[in-house]
Amino acid sequence: MPPNIPKTQIAAIVANRGAAIQVKHDHPVKSQAELAPGECLVKLHCTGVCHTDLHAALGDWPVPPKSPLIGGHEGVGEIVAIGNHTTDSPVKVGDRVGIKWLADSCLNCEQCRKGREQNCVDAKLSGYTVDGTFSEYVVSFVRHVTLIPKNLDSNAAASILCAGVTVFRALKYSQTTEGDWVVLPGAGGGLGHLAIQYAKDMGLRVIAIDSGAEKKKLCQDLGADVWIDFKTSKDIVSDVKKATDGLGAHSAIVTTASSSGYTQAVDYLRCGGTLMAVGLPGKANLEASIFFTVFKHAVQSISILGSYVGNRQDAIEAIEIAARGAVKCHYAVKTIDDLQ
Repeated sequence: MPPNIPKTQIAAIVANRGAAIQVKHDHPVKSQAELAPGECLVKLHCTGVCHTDLHAALGDWPVPPKSPLIGGHEGVGEIVAIGNHTTDSPVKVGDRVGIKWLADSCLNCEQCRKGREQNCVDAKLSGYTVDGTFSEYVVSFVRHVTLIPKNLDSNAAASILCAGVTVFRALKYSQTTEGDWVVLPGAGGGLGHLAIQYAKDMGLRVIAIDSGAEKKKLCQDLGADVWIDFKTSKDIVSDVKKATDGLGAHSAIVTTASSSGYTQAVDYLRCGGTLMAVGLPGKANLEASIFFTVFKHAVQSISILGSYVGNRQDAIEAIEIAARGAVKCHYAVKTIDDLQ
């Protein structure tokens, strides 16, 4: 018997950019017949909340979100319907899947073919250009939802779909090898605490930068090799170099939404090091000495690479690592009313 799909649902909606979130109890749900080919309807178990959701609600990024908007892009739930005339679907009704920031892409353009699906010019973004997961039901796309392993709890999987995938891909492309040093500014935060675990799973040595006794304990418990408190440190660049035999770190994964984290990273990387730019401040510039970015004291360039969420394969790999217990998301369970 097919699942019973209600006509209305509870959803948290931003009516227009900068408006307060309103939780409505009568928002319509698409019926199976209304789904387009390739679309699926997912009954959500839970959703994570990301800092990007705040930018979406405020509309303060250079790329404007849709309006009105249901935010959210870290959802886990069960497929209850698939659009008619959908062919070669990799998922079926009853599957537990995750909805990510990248809701859909064409899969045919150069970017998609090269594994940069998130850079597709026709990409659809959950909770930004299409409605997201702050609701009981969400319409997503069979080609891009991610199957969730049976042994991974839905709540634990939710934030892996964005925060986890984002830092995993950044580390994956950070040009580091086992034993290298990686610096994680904001290591005690949502992305940072996952980055520590993925980095340790890759065999990297971690320098965690954050502040406070609670975050220090969290970072050290998760395996950070060195802790630097940015509030008490007199010179973060010197502290990083001291921990790395005076040479500097091999890479930095900058997830903070401020320009200072980027500027410092340029200075504490060693020759040939890689700065992975992940955090997306609404308005900020990255300033670096062109001479030393190219020359870096020893005629060895540093690399500055942007890393933007991840593709379908990145998501599968990040979820599989979490499913085998190497990465665990620390989270608190709230109700949808808490979004207001």
